Amino acid sequence: MRTIGFLFSMLLFIGCGDKAKKQVFTDENRPPNIILIMVDDLGKEWVSAYGAEDIVTPNIDKLAESGTKFNNVYSMPQCTPTRVSILTGQYPFRHGWVNHWDVPRWGGGAHFDENLNPSLGKEMKKAGYKACIAGKWQIDDFRVEPDALTNNGFDQYCMWTGYETGIPASAERYQDPYLYSNGESKTYEDKFGPDVFQDFIIDFISENKEEPMFIYYPMVLTHTPLVNTPDESADDNLGKHKAMVRYADKITGEIMAALQREDLIENTIIVWTTDNGSTESITGGYQGRNVLGSKAKTVEAGICEPFIVSWPGHVKANMESDALIDFTDIFPTFLDIAGIAPKKKWVVGDTTQVIDGRSFKNALLEGADKSQRTWIMGMGGGNFAKLTENGVENQYHFRDRVLRNEHYKLYIGTNRKPEKFFDLKLDPFEENNIIDKLDTLERKENFNALKEVVKSFPEADNDPRYNPNPAQPWDVEVTAQSEKWKS
Repeated sequence: MRTIGFLFSMLLFIGCGDKAKKQVFTDENRPPNIILIMVDDLGKEWVSAYGAEDIVTPNIDKLAESGTKFNNVYSMPQCTPTRVSILTGQYPFRHGWVNHWDVPRWGGGAHFDENLNPSLGKEMKKAGYKACIAGKWQIDDFRVEPDALTNNGFDQYCMWTGYETGIPASAERYQDPYLYSNGESKTYEDKFGPDVFQDFIIDFISENKEEPMFIYYPMVLTHTPLVNTPDESADDNLGKHKAMVRYADKITGEIMAALQREDLIENTIIVWTTDNGSTESITGGYQGRNVLGSKAKTVEAGICEPFIVSWPGHVKANMESDALIDFTDIFPTFLDIAGIAPKKKWVVGDTTQVIDGRSFKNALLEGADKSQRTWIMGMGGGNFAKLTENGVENQYHFRDRVLRNEHYKLYIGTNRKPEKFFDLKLDPFEENNIIDKLDTLERKENFNALKEVVKSFPEADNDPRYNPNPAQPWDVEVTAQSEKWKS
């Protein structure tokens, strides 16, 4: 087992610029491998370690037993805002992807531009990591940008292309999936997409075990369409959903087993989470309630996600934490673990950008119930954007959002005014709005503290930052109200 002292001091001399030299590691100074597993569309009501009543997830539960289970972690409420916030360490109002935008389907020159935005993969690469990604990206069109993933720091990749307009086969991510790997997109006949991604990651682990690895696994499971898996068949959507959750659990176990075989488990930190709440068509039993899937909503079931961190010998086992964390914190935390000191400003090309996230490394390694945060935030989702001559433009000047501390939660509307206020300790399912019942000093102080945070936000949310790609034959116009474009 390597010492933590070496771990956080070895890379201080590495610059953050593009010309930083590749670090050479020894057994004594090698940083830990970092694996981020993110399931698509799954709330706490479908993880038995968190109290799910309609399913058992033994491998995820075992992972939780080996590390720390965090209770107060906010994602964004939908796909694109969450994924870009992970990559950039920024809130959607800053990076601009406030709304869901399915780049391969809707085009219009839009894309995630790593030359204008912080990019976690690029920074992990600079820190000396061998990096891979498998699963779902959906913020670039690989037909237009075949080097999008390598430009973001990933040495190897195996990705669902996303639904590419004009290519019907590309809609498939499960049976006979249409995947992009080694610069080529094709249908993998008679294969189940999650199996292909799993095998790719396990092979990467085996082939690169002598170097520090960063593995980003944004699963395609358990997103719709609801399908049968190789292990189970069901006649209804609920049965298919359960089968898909169990398959995600199985894959989690297979990756853990691969790390054990390669004797890497004690030098690998695993973060297991989900990108937002469950699909709206599925209800699950949770803590004595029936919880409706709340993807795209800022209720707790839509944004307060399962978040499990395991690193045997470093992160305390079988622990539970109420530390406040949100997904902007992943960027600075991973870099902090890799030896790059957290910064509030980050140089990207010719610009200097604000990083909203804060490292929660101490909450991991010291078993602390407190992070650096006094509040966390969730915002974005839906399809309130449209394509204009200026590119993708958000249709709200200031998007609604929610802020919470360890006790209370405040809803802020598009007019920057408070709309709802909840005591989450007494009312975790948000049934009693107390905004007109600030009848104690404690309530007033918490309400005013969260309201004060709003003053720190820009007057207007940014639009996405990118240099537009050339127009393509398949580009289509998208309107703000187009319900068919839900991810």
